[in-house]
Amino acid sequence: MTGDSSLHTRDVERDVRELGSMLGEVLEAQTSRSAFELVESVRTDAIGYRRGEVDSRAGVRRTLSDLGEEESSVVARAFTTYFELVNVAEERERVRAVREREAAGTLGDSIPAAVDRLAEAGVDAGTVESILGDILVEPTFTAHPTEARRKTVKAKLRSVRRGLDELDTRRLSAAEERGVERRLAAEVTGLWQTPQVRDRRPEPIDEALNVQWYLENTLFDVVGDVYDRLERALDERYDEPVEVPKLFEFRSWAGSDRDGNPHVTPETTAETLERQREVVLDRYREALGRLSGVLSQDDRRISTSGVIRERIEVHGERLPGVVERVQERYPHEPYRQLLKLMAERVERVGRVRPGGYSGPGALLSDLDALADDLRANGAESVASTHVDPLRRQVRTFGFSLASLDLRDHRENHTTAVTEVLAREGIDYEGMDEDERVDLLTEAILEDGPVIDVSATEGLSETAGRVLTLFDRTADWQAEYGADAIDTYCISMTEEPSHVLEVLFLADQADVVDLPGYSGLDVVPLLETEAALDGARRIMGTLFENEAYAAALAARDGVQEVMLGYSDSNKENGYLAAQWSLHHNQKRLAGITDDYGVELRLFHGRGGSISRGGGPMNDALLALPTETVTGQVKFTEQGESIAEKYAEPSIARRNVEQMLNAQIRARHAALDGSDEPTDARWTEAMATAAAAARTEYRDLLESDGFVAYFEQATPITVIEGLNLGSRPASRSGKRTVEDLRAIPWVFSWTQARCILPGWYSLGTGIEAYLDDGGDVETLREMYESWPFFRTTLDNAAMALARTDLEIAAEYASAADPDLERRFFPRLRAEYERTADLVLEVTDRESLVRRDWLSENLERRNPYVDPLNLLQARLLGQDHLTETERRTLRLTVKGIAAGMKNTG
Repeated sequence: MTGDSSLHTRDVERDVRELGSMLGEVLEAQTSRSAFELVESVRTDAIGYRRGEVDSRAGVRRTLSDLGEEESSVVARAFTTYFELVNVAEERERVRAVREREAAGTLGDSIPAAVDRLAEAGVDAGTVESILGDILVEPTFTAHPTEARRKTVKAKLRSVRRGLDELDTRRLSAAEERGVERRLAAEVTGLWQTPQVRDRRPEPIDEALNVQWYLENTLFDVVGDVYDRLERALDERYDEPVEVPKLFEFRSWAGSDRDGNPHVTPETTAETLERQREVVLDRYREALGRLSGVLSQDDRRISTSGVIRERIEVHGERLPGVVERVQERYPHEPYRQLLKLMAERVERVGRVRPGGYSGPGALLSDLDALADDLRANGAESVASTHVDPLRRQVRTFGFSLASLDLRDHRENHTTAVTEVLAREGIDYEGMDEDERVDLLTEAILEDGPVIDVSATEGLSETAGRVLTLFDRTADWQAEYGADAIDTYCISMTEEPSHVLEVLFLADQADVVDLPGYSGLDVVPLLETEAALDGARRIMGTLFENEAYAAALAARDGVQEVMLGYSDSNKENGYLAAQWSLHHNQKRLAGITDDYGVELRLFHGRGGSISRGGGPMNDALLALPTETVTGQVKFTEQGESIAEKYAEPSIARRNVEQMLNAQIRARHAALDGSDEPTDARWTEAMATAAAAARTEYRDLLESDGFVAYFEQATPITVIEGLNLGSRPASRSGKRTVEDLRAIPWVFSWTQARCILPGWYSLGTGIEAYLDDGGDVETLREMYESWPFFRTTLDNAAMALARTDLEIAAEYASAADPDLERRFFPRLRAEYERTADLVLEVTDRESLVRRDWLSENLERRNPYVDPLNLLQARLLGQDHLTETERRTLRLTVKGIAAGMKNTG
């Protein structure tokens, strides 16, 4: 891919070559000539093998086996740093590609393309307005898996990104170009000298700050651009005005997700709420200051409305000393007077001094009045250019920047309710499910409190933490507004009582006051097969329950249900999990439809294919039509956040794709378009998924498999890395069931055997064919069914990123008997799956996209040495401290090279 000379002066090959050359110079300067030659030898030998110039990796393997401790460290650092720089160069190429396709008008998943589709389908302006009115896209940022990169490293890489952008898009003199190159060289030097491995495990507040950075520095500005693009596209295609409502809301779990993480305390959540409010208010003050520099209109030349004068008077009553100074300084500039008063009111939000805005609605009302007045005075361009962007930001980010979701494991709520009711003489533990539901319902509907959530003395640590959380939630909502923290997600929900326990505790804390008010959306997370199969029993019981029905009515009749992609995959395997999640979404839609409840699905997706990752646009368009209510929520995790939202142009592109998909999907749902399936297809999937699950479970439950996993992947190293604040397993035990999905996937990815993304898919397809199925039906499904096509395409990407020759290096470190039992089985399933995917998709290569082929070709020779070095270190019985640090560094490097942790 080469940049258009009219837009860009460089391409990815040049960026990679020059950054690599800078790194080589830094390596030699910071270490020695012999170290540079060593890295070059490893690099050229690895490239030679990948290009077929040598028959084996013996040369690379021999060189690595002879390395001393310090030499191993230099090799690991060199290749890790290389990938950090390559990732920036490839990101730059993505920006070029988007700009070129925009200029050529070939972005089929852009906002103008979505509006064009509606117009060409004959959709009138009123219907477009109705479609937009249904849409709410809620990306939800989580703290796990925390990126393998340190925040300091990311800051230096941002500087490299800016330098490449300057070289690529500006016409520089020779002297200016040399200046930029010197700054780039300085950043590469600083990157080399900066520790890649954290000396301490990050705390939850560090993770919250990481999420906050992307919201503050990228998305805060990008979202306004997206709204602007939509409004312009609508103006071009429709003569009648189309009102654009709020379409996005950003949410976060960072600092509020307590499931399995004892380090997330109420103090953490309080600090996160305060920091986020400070950030967004600072941005508003800056914007109001810029507006004051623009809106200098003289009231002797324009006719301001009474509304503007009234607002100045009202604000003046709240800020008497301020209004006098403002009117004296700007005697004939009413807009500036109002803006200065608005800025002062923003400054006082949450402060001791009175006069602050009560909420974002009041600030938005003032901005609306300004925009209307400007337009009445013939200043449409001023309003649309300078005021409207801030209006969109206030509407989207409010005073909280991102609303927090609370989350905890259902066992903790049950423990808390059991202990606190025991103090009242009630044996909750001894009750069956029906008795628990009846008790909780009666308690919620009582006028007075049953328990005191502030009284935690004598309770277990778990129960005390839960009660304190609910007690503090009431305070937080009073301080920051209910919208700042208004959702409670319950992990591993399996019974109606698990949901009612949360509603009961919220009621006792005055977060809920029924009938009429509920300050929380209570969200069951259905992630096990038992929970998904029991969805009608769980949700039906709740919808028929008097207390829960009242709470639901108080939340506008919208029921949010979260689906756990990660744990479903770990429990069932890739194909069975995909099918279970798909058809259970349809079941949930049917259940909510039967009860007249509006469904909002919350997709607990991860960055990897196995955890629901893959192109977001494709994923949203592949959802069952009956589930597309317009509202959709999904998690954004770990390195995916950086990949999608670090660079403004790419962030805008991702947000546009989400909106494009939702507009198209909602239009299809309203148009009565059913999901294109027939009985033969669903029968094929049911047969294949059942066989796939059996094979997957048989692998996991085979005697010795857990030991093989421990020996043939770097799971023990990953558990010891300072990657995130959350423990790797829920109880510290070494079982697949207890291990969190993130380190499970991360470990296989490191070993280049991305088993969670494809294992047993081939067995499932083969079972369908053996049962009388035919390839032509599968090809028909692939061609016409978005769900099946996305499932196979994502599996193909996981297969393409798998390298069994490298995986064999890790397998050889396992006990020989375990290696003989398991690795041939994995290899056979890989080959079966790859062959059948190619046959069904009627392709010659697993890699469908040219960019992915180029990406793999560029990366593989550089990942290989890190894998070989890591496998060698894992196979050693004893490691020195330097070797352990090098081993951890290889994990970082491979994660950067694979662009994936878990």
